[in-house]
Amino acid sequence: MAGTASQGIFTLDKKICIESCSSVVGKKEGDGPLGKYFDEVITDGHFGKQTWEQAESQFQLEAVSIAIRKADIYKEDIDVICSGDLLNQCIGSAYGLRELGIPFLGIYGACSTMAEGMIIAALLAESGSADRTAAVTSSHFSTAERQFRTPLEYGGQRTPTSQWTCTASGAVILSERGKVRVVGGCIGTIADMGITDMTNMGSAMAPAAAETIKRYLTATGTVPEDYDCIVTGDLGKVGSRLVKEILLKQGIDITAQHHDCGEMIFDCETQDTHCGGSGCGCSASVLCGYFIPMLENGGAENILFAATGALMSPTSVQQGSSIPSIAHLVHLRKEN
Repeated sequence: MAGTASQGIFTLDKKICIESCSSVVGKKEGDGPLGKYFDEVITDGHFGKQTWEQAESQFQLEAVSIAIRKADIYKEDIDVICSGDLLNQCIGSAYGLRELGIPFLGIYGACSTMAEGMIIAALLAESGSADRTAAVTSSHFSTAERQFRTPLEYGGQRTPTSQWTCTASGAVILSERGKVRVVGGCIGTIADMGITDMTNMGSAMAPAAAETIKRYLTATGTVPEDYDCIVTGDLGKVGSRLVKEILLKQGIDITAQHHDCGEMIFDCETQDTHCGGSGCGCSASVLCGYFIPMLENGGAENILFAATGALMSPTSVQQGSSIPSIAHLVHLRKEN
């Protein structure tokens, strides 16, 4: 079992590593600053399917298939896969992965799903319940717009604080083999600052990210300088500024180490994405396309990955409810 665990924070005794990872993104993401780092760029938003929802499922299937090929294994070698997305009943995952026949755990953490999936997959491997596990998630601009906002045909104006849902998927395969080790992690707590504006996700999620990062640093007796990067999921410009301000007021300065996947994946000015990217596939693709390879290649030794998620639904938004948020953290370290 986990070496130590307290209040959602754990470290792993067993060597659990990232055996392989993959990232698949859409055209807009491929045209962004990180385009060259992704495994595959799909220029057709429908991915050859009839609907956007079917396309999102195909993104997940493609990401898992690439990760399997890169690990040089068969799908039957994976004991369990953890997956989720933003769609009602997580249909992006269920429909996308059904043909693989891999034991499946459907999960939901909104845009924090990649970190949540990695935590569950790592703990399953640590416990001995599985030898090889996987985690994958996805998002699609058009499916998210249809579900959470207004139909694309409506042509509604985007607010300055809004973010652009990424069309992307990321997948990891975990086992005792690999160059990047899962050291431990932190399961987030739900934070709710009373924000009701669904176009201001960064502000809603920043307090959860700050709480999780602070809790992990405190529990492990570490400081920001002990890490090469402290990566947040998709806070965007507004949320990134806010999380640093919140932590600085508590005596923790992450300015030098902080990177946000939502800020990184697009050029906000030339690509007209306002505050940056969002969606489950945002942090998943940037983690798998950029940060894990950075660790594998020696560009970094120690990274905290804190994916953030807004836990609202279309119904809760329509009822005027505030937006609860969460951030789950995974500690990754290069194996010598």
